[in-house]
Amino acid sequence: MYRKRNKGWLKHLDFAVLDLMCMQICLALAYFGRHRELSRLYSDSVYQNVVLLLAVFEFVYLFFIDGYRDILKRGYYIELVSAVKEVCLLEMLLAFYLFAVKSGDDFSRTVLFLLGIYELIGGYLVRILWKKHVMRRQSKEGENSLLLVTTSEYLEQVLENVRSNNFQTYFPAGIVLIGREKGVSDTYEGIPLIPESEMTEWVCRNWVDEALIVLPQEQHFGKEYMEAFSEMGIVTHYSIMQDFADADNHQIAEKVCGYLVLTSGMQLVSNRQYLTKRVMDIAGGIAGSLITVILTIILGPLIYIKSPGPIFFTQKRVGKNGKLFKMYKFRTMYLDAEERKKALLEQNRVADGMMFKMEDDPRIIGSHFDADGKYVPGIGNLIRKLSLDEFPQFFNVLLGDMSLVGTRPPTVDEYEKYKLHHKARLSAKPGITGMWQVSGRSDITDFEDVVKLDTAYIKDWSIGKDLRILAKTVQVVLTGKGSM
Repeated sequence: MYRKRNKGWLKHLDFAVLDLMCMQICLALAYFGRHRELSRLYSDSVYQNVVLLLAVFEFVYLFFIDGYRDILKRGYYIELVSAVKEVCLLEMLLAFYLFAVKSGDDFSRTVLFLLGIYELIGGYLVRILWKKHVMRRQSKEGENSLLLVTTSEYLEQVLENVRSNNFQTYFPAGIVLIGREKGVSDTYEGIPLIPESEMTEWVCRNWVDEALIVLPQEQHFGKEYMEAFSEMGIVTHYSIMQDFADADNHQIAEKVCGYLVLTSGMQLVSNRQYLTKRVMDIAGGIAGSLITVILTIILGPLIYIKSPGPIFFTQKRVGKNGKLFKMYKFRTMYLDAEERKKALLEQNRVADGMMFKMEDDPRIIGSHFDADGKYVPGIGNLIRKLSLDEFPQFFNVLLGDMSLVGTRPPTVDEYEKYKLHHKARLSAKPGITGMWQVSGRSDITDFEDVVKLDTAYIKDWSIGKDLRILAKTVQVVLTGKGSM
């Protein structure tokens, strides 16, 4: 799923909030500097109105004056000039207001002048420091992995545009030069150069969030590549200078890294939808984490007695678009479970080995076969049947690696077997629950059915669907349907 980038006033809402906070602090400091106390600041009606007027001024400065336009590109001097203009406008607005309501005698001129001085110094420093923080965060790898598809002539220009307009915290994961196969060097400025013929396979095996395609007008991006990217669910930004058609996916026009592009993806979500889902995740993550702490006190000793070792099991999983992360669960298997798995592969109930599920798994803590060869379940089976082992994943939800509802993240060895269309199920953030869990879970033994369920969920995603899946998950957990 792809969220269209913020534009207009939303893009720099963080600066506006910081500016407003800074104004309120500066007003309090100015008042304290004149009166040596703060009690009347919020009880005197004149000063109360000025407090509200600062919020109105920030609203006007953000929406109508557009004072934060290109703020990340402004140097120290230009930023200082902008801060001076803002303070002058603020002082004039306050003076005009006090004159209009005939409250000039009730409002200290010293407070008015000190507010301007403090806001000039404080506001300027806050902007500079926050810009440094934003630029530092954007320079770090880890948020959005971008594949660049271009030509040798355009390469330097494209890289410069990505770096100078990198407000979406992209980092180039790889470069494909159309028409170039393997050459003398396999990297460019430390970025892997991928031969055109290996592009789709490389994208399938690596972490790629989005692809930016910038080609000259006479150069066309091959239809087979477009179909492959669509099949894998890769969000693709096509520079407007090219001709292309991709009717199967949702499309929007926007600006990315300085280029006007047409963006194509399996599911395009609004900022409101994205924020609502994230708020749900945080609220659910906090509640689930508190329950996890309680469960740790109860289950921890039971797990340790039957199998001394760590209470939690951590494993590398493949998340959204191929990004690796550590997933947490209560440990329900013996410490040597991964080694013993190799000897049990023939009993895997999922075709093609794309996932591993088996009945009567002897690796589960406390389980064993009696003298008659009958499988006797243990404490690990009970934890799994009640789905209690999944609760530590609420920590992953809080960290942002997972969502409450999504697709189940594959293990690294499962991911290595993926075909192109399998990767489409990774185009959304992995979840604790999802369509597979509420549609039979372990009763579904064909991985292609899992892929169909997941891709259908992504294409038709909505907040309402997530709520329905969460409600059905509770029902499934209570009945134990499909668990192993």
